[in-house]
Amino acid sequence: MSRLNFTLEKTATGSKARAAHFQTLHGEVQTPIFMPVGTQATVKSMNVESLRATGSNVLLANTYHLLLRPGPEVFRKFGGIHNFMKWDRPVLTDSGGFQIFSLSKERRMNEEGARFKSYVDGTMHLLSPESSIAMQRDIGSDIMMVLDQCIPSTAPHDETEAAMHLTHRWAERSLKARGDSPQALFGIVQGACHPDLRIKSAEYLRELPFDGLAIGGLAVGETHEERYQFTDLATDHLPTDRPRYLMGVGTPIDILEAVHRGVDMFDCIIPSQLAQRGVVFSSQGKLQLRRSVYKLDESPIDSNCDCHACRNYARGYLHHLVKSDENLGWQLLSIHNFTFYHRLMAEMRASILRDDFAAFYAKKRPELVKVDDANPARPSIPTRKRPPAQLGDYVVHRAPEGFHSIKQISSGEIMHSVNAPEEEANRLYVEQSAFATRILQRGEELVIWDVGLGAASNAMACLARFESELEKSGAAAMRSVRMVSFECDLDPLRLAAAEAGQFPHLRHSAPHKLLQEGSWTHESGLFQWELHEGDFLEKFVATPAPDIIFHDPFSAKTDAPLWTVQTFERIRAHLGEKSAELYTYSSATAVRVALLAAGFYVGNGVSTGPRAATTIAFSHSRGVTGHPLRPSLLGADWLARWHRSGARFPLNLPAADQPAFAARITGHPQFIAEKSI
Repeated sequence: MSRLNFTLEKTATGSKARAAHFQTLHGEVQTPIFMPVGTQATVKSMNVESLRATGSNVLLANTYHLLLRPGPEVFRKFGGIHNFMKWDRPVLTDSGGFQIFSLSKERRMNEEGARFKSYVDGTMHLLSPESSIAMQRDIGSDIMMVLDQCIPSTAPHDETEAAMHLTHRWAERSLKARGDSPQALFGIVQGACHPDLRIKSAEYLRELPFDGLAIGGLAVGETHEERYQFTDLATDHLPTDRPRYLMGVGTPIDILEAVHRGVDMFDCIIPSQLAQRGVVFSSQGKLQLRRSVYKLDESPIDSNCDCHACRNYARGYLHHLVKSDENLGWQLLSIHNFTFYHRLMAEMRASILRDDFAAFYAKKRPELVKVDDANPARPSIPTRKRPPAQLGDYVVHRAPEGFHSIKQISSGEIMHSVNAPEEEANRLYVEQSAFATRILQRGEELVIWDVGLGAASNAMACLARFESELEKSGAAAMRSVRMVSFECDLDPLRLAAAEAGQFPHLRHSAPHKLLQEGSWTHESGLFQWELHEGDFLEKFVATPAPDIIFHDPFSAKTDAPLWTVQTFERIRAHLGEKSAELYTYSSATAVRVALLAAGFYVGNGVSTGPRAATTIAFSHSRGVTGHPLRPSLLGADWLARWHRSGARFPLNLPAADQPAFAARITGHPQFIAEKSI
């Protein structure tokens, strides 16, 4: 039974935006709501009377800081934070997880908790789930937060997963430590920028008896687009009958975007932090009152605002206070900024209840990113853009759609030029090969050849799917996998790994270990990844025959030897009687002809973006009928087009040999109607 009696009043049409209310020990809370940050039992530059006047209803305080000063005995003496700071409305206390995260060089983490040195007097403290809850009970907050392990949003998958599981174990301990306290308690969803982990964390925590759930681990390194993406993903998997809180976010535009994605509660230091720097939000855009253009300005900050600062003071006076570093300037600008935030929240709530939030959202988005229209800043002197990262013959390429790939400078070819690398790798190689189905089938080790490691997009897509299936099904149900990557030039992977912030699939220890040691093995022992550096045509002969081949080198124009009839014949001979499949992005007639001439059965693969088709080839006809997706082979229509093609024969094939080659293609079993496959 929730301690908050949460009521969802309305979900907007065409949006996930919600209006709700719930009851705390110190009053009702209406959402969406912004909570000013009062870390040390005070909001910087503000007194409680001013906070009430701006519309503040819930304040946030920090357990870590209040533990160190003034300490639990003070709160016990005063009967809690409300009497201590004379605030009669709700208080939410953060557990201190983010502050512990910020002490990376001065704390030690283990299962018990985080041991750290006090910045106040140098004494050592242990912050555990139990001691964090005990401190929050002494503080007497209306809403407590569990202790979590916060890590950078760009952390590798395995590191993130370990932190997520620790957070889950600490969450259960926090619930137990709360006992019969009437204070509400929120769990915290973690998982950094890994979709599978965000989903797992949300699904795990929603089954526990928390009064609300928070989304943590964002606004710590990811892009705005990633923040919106993972907020949206998290709310899709959170229950509708409890409040949702996005921790540490944000700017007005960030809040609008998050409300649109189904978030109810927010906190951030930005309103007072920017006020200290002379920055205010207004209906004319964001203003920097430190600028001399406001020195003689007699108008208020915002003629559409009725806050104490706008009613009583001109921009010119506020400019003077800011330039003089007077505390009064910080206070007045904070009053305005908090009023702006609370008015924005009220407007969003009203639009949700009217059910016109979608229109409000469309109108408000451009308004919240404006700068001062009446006093535009002078164009700054253009700064030299940081050139794209480069290593050897390769450079990081940013697609117009926003994702990053690796480009070879000499040829101009781009690895995964049309779709995001992880998207194309999943669709073309992982999903089309039915990899997830196969690793759950009993059998010998599944061997995969990854021909053209590149920036490891295909291999990491496989590993990500393996880890996802392992989490769902358990090791006992899994088949072991041996991934063999072939690459003659490791510069693309080295470059992408060094720029892992732009390549999400490399936020995992595996590719880095592969570069260092030439191999990596999953902790389960069920996934072995090895690197064969050098010429594929020399290396593959000493490698066990594969079940699946991801053929992903540069094109025949750039890497001709890997696309010839002779190469495919050698691969086909190496396979022997083993049934295997080859998947490749190319649907070029010359490539398909080379595969057919080598004895493969060739069919249409899935489309990927603008590519109407890719190619799948089978070493034996039984592979076609046994494939879980039952792909279609090339037929008479394709053969007719081949007869009309200018790429009927391999380059440099003597004219005298062309009739025999043509007979080899037309006589292929897959084109002979009476031979049913």
